[in-house]
Amino acid sequence: MRVGLIGAGGIAAAHLDAWRAQGAEILLASRTRPTALAARYGAEAVDDVDELVDRVEVVGILSPTPTHLDYALRAIARGRHVVCEKPLTMTAAEARLLADAAEASGVRLFPAHVVRYFDGYLGIKRAVDAGAIGSVRSIRMSRFGAGPTAPWFFDERAGGGLVRDFLIHDIDQALWLAGPVARVRAAQDPPSVSGRLAAPVRARITLTHTNGAESRIDGGWLGAGTPFRTTIAVGGGGGTLAFDSAASGPAVDGFLPPATDEDPYRAQIADFAEAIRSSRPARVGPGDGVAAVAVVDAAYASIAARDAIDL
Repeated sequence: MRVGLIGAGGIAAAHLDAWRAQGAEILLASRTRPTALAARYGAEAVDDVDELVDRVEVVGILSPTPTHLDYALRAIARGRHVVCEKPLTMTAAEARLLADAAEASGVRLFPAHVVRYFDGYLGIKRAVDAGAIGSVRSIRMSRFGAGPTAPWFFDERAGGGLVRDFLIHDIDQALWLAGPVARVRAAQDPPSVSGRLAAPVRARITLTHTNGAESRIDGGWLGAGTPFRTTIAVGGGGGTLAFDSAASGPAVDGFLPPATDEDPYRAQIADFAEAIRSSRPARVGPGDGVAAVAVVDAAYASIAARDAIDL
């Protein structure tokens, strides 16, 4: 496979490594011309995004969120499959536009919701699907860490934001495990000022699912030195399934699972690559990306209104 990656930020190394493990020929484009990063993974650095799109079969979009829609539409218009980092786009309306464009063009669109490929979370999903605890009644999740260093992550208007960029992982898990959401209630402390966040910052999101289950998500960017840690507990009539990332040892590079676990980024890209080769569904599809962004939109609306929002 010939793959072009757009963006050379913190997540780029994980995607480069994962595609290299697939034996792909990789091109890399970024405003910073990342020749050293490209050389480390045997990729070719190119200056022009359109040149990159013209030369590849698959386009991976790793750039800041406001660029996702434009880059993805340019790739889809040329008949390229797209892997897009989360969130898929800035708004649910844009995400639906992107999903519709991919379907109309007959190309594949894969939102990179990588937590679906983490061993602990995948094990819970498989147990739920096997009926180990009966119907899901409640989900409790937490996600805390130091927070990113690039300033745009703290600017909600520039595509950042604690809910949009960080807690979307848990929103996707809630949707994966308990299905569609009917109501969203969210609060953030401290609130953003003119769209800007200050650290430390915390948020809580409560989701009422259409089947009556309730998901509660707590998370925050707590400042330098805070270890990255996530937890999940899924309750049903037959018991509870739980996972705590801290029990497996410290995270690698601040966000990857311990080295003893299967690398979720490699697993994700392997799934996407095989889905393209065989035309089968992947573990995550365009509708999942749209649904997660719709809940993010509702969470921000709830924060602004200081009230629950019905979907």
